[in-house]
Amino acid sequence: MLDFPPLVPDLAGPEARAHTTPTRRGRAVVRWRLPRRDFSQPETRSGVRFLGWLLWQQLPVLLLSSLISVIEWLPGSVGPYLVGKIVDEGIIPGDLATVGRLSLIMFGLVVIGIVASVLGHTLVVRTWLVAMYGSMKLVTRKATQMGHVLPQRTPTGEVLSVSASDSDEFGALTEVVSRFVGALIAYLVIAGLVLSTSLKLGIVVLVTAPLIVLFAMPLLRPLQRREEIERNRTSDLTSMATDIVGGLRILRGIGGEQTFARNYTEQSRYTRLAAVSAGVWQGAIDATSVLFSGLFLVALTWIGAHEVVAGELSVGQLISFFGYAIFMVWPIQTFFELAQKWVRSVVSARKAVAVLDQQPPWQLPRQPLTLPDHAALHDQESEFTAEPGEFTIIVSALPDDSAALADRLGRYLPADHEPVGLDVGDGLKGRAARRARKQQRAERARLAERDRQLAGQKWGVSLGTVDLADVPIDQVRKRIVVSDTASQVFAGTLQSAIDPHGRLSLAEAETVLRAAAAEDVFAGSHGGWQGRIDERGRGLSGGQRQRVVLARVLGLDPQILILVDPTSAVDAHTEALIAERLVAHRRGKTTIVATVSPLLLHHADRVAF
Repeated sequence: MLDFPPLVPDLAGPEARAHTTPTRRGRAVVRWRLPRRDFSQPETRSGVRFLGWLLWQQLPVLLLSSLISVIEWLPGSVGPYLVGKIVDEGIIPGDLATVGRLSLIMFGLVVIGIVASVLGHTLVVRTWLVAMYGSMKLVTRKATQMGHVLPQRTPTGEVLSVSASDSDEFGALTEVVSRFVGALIAYLVIAGLVLSTSLKLGIVVLVTAPLIVLFAMPLLRPLQRREEIERNRTSDLTSMATDIVGGLRILRGIGGEQTFARNYTEQSRYTRLAAVSAGVWQGAIDATSVLFSGLFLVALTWIGAHEVVAGELSVGQLISFFGYAIFMVWPIQTFFELAQKWVRSVVSARKAVAVLDQQPPWQLPRQPLTLPDHAALHDQESEFTAEPGEFTIIVSALPDDSAALADRLGRYLPADHEPVGLDVGDGLKGRAARRARKQQRAERARLAERDRQLAGQKWGVSLGTVDLADVPIDQVRKRIVVSDTASQVFAGTLQSAIDPHGRLSLAEAETVLRAAAAEDVFAGSHGGWQGRIDERGRGLSGGQRQRVVLARVLGLDPQILILVDPTSAVDAHTEALIAERLVAHRRGKTTIVATVSPLLLHHADRVAF
């Protein structure tokens, strides 16, 4: 699978577009392999359109996989016909040569089916992975584009649910589509063989499968509604788990573990009930499939027996019809499986579209300016000014005011509203569900327009004489870096946690580690710089995680650094070391710290209250 992982522009670097193979002489030969289709512009007008677009991205492979699926179904569809021929033309007349010849043909079909099954499985895995990881990378790219705005618009748990469980549904859909094509061709082949033998039985075969699917259609709508409820409750449960894990240390400090555990247990119960309800309807559809397939088998056998008694069918042809009837159960069940997975995928696609359709609010200024060097940073709303090269402390009676000021100085939109969920409400159906979806789309559109207006107007924070709104956002992010208590530590090595961009030398990494007083993290790491750190730094104490975050932001070495409570989780001795080393490390560069720590206040050039 040279085209895996799928290409998602603006996320993958040049290495995703090139394949390098070393030659015998040790030189590298670069083979450029641009896929005919990529995941650059997903269709987000509706969930159904998104699924169509997702399948279109893999059309050549899906066509090849479908062709192999047809070959894979060949032994089962043609095998009964050959068995009947062996009985009528070989066993009954006693012609062993005919038996041997037809048996060899059957053996050849079986070998072809085995080879096709191996190739088909390989292609199925390929299409599944491309659809699944392509969707994941689209969500990752969207999270990167949106930055801090995405969790303000959409609950984090629901974004994770789209990236994880929903993307897997898209992979399952691509897998069943190719099998459906093979099952459909097998069904038509059998219908043709039966029609050529008996018109009455051929009509039964042709009509039965569509009737079975038609009878099951009324069950698909309630299944879809219950699938939506299950997904919504699962997303809520994921969001709750994310919040609990993120605030576990605080919960332990205030004794709130039991309260949140009870809430999580209650939400788990609701989620389980929704899953059971969806499972009931899933079971009803499966039962319908088995029931009508069995009735079809009985009807075909009954009619075939009467045809033999009437002399219109031979014994071998009757045996063939038994084989057809048994084999037809699998294509019919494949039709049902496609319907079920389509319903699940539509539910997942609606959520994916709600995430992927969002656009970042930042627009390129009409006349972009450049931020000056060594200039004062001024906020009009609070009249706060940070002089260039000084170590300034912000003290506020309300910590939220300090955090809000830090957000304005870094040009971050205010988080003053609740995110809009991707669900349509438990128990809603029909017109009420459509109205709920419309209201949610309208609310998301309102928030997007509000953010766009906020990001497009004068920001009220200037560096020198240049308002931050007159500068492209990427330049602001490079010049002004904000690090607060919500900054995360990702899974990986200690080196990647301190230097995620791979820009620091060993000496520079050791310097920022010492400036953050995080030498004990290195000393306790099994493997030194290559020691593993768990997701969110779960293996670290609160103070260690906070110092790793501080070391990471110091490694960026920005011209203007804004820290919000960088020592809130450390003891007094460590805080004194950080205060002394931080000031020395940032000397001559603009540093703003929002804190009430006396140890940091002692080293400040200026204090703004």
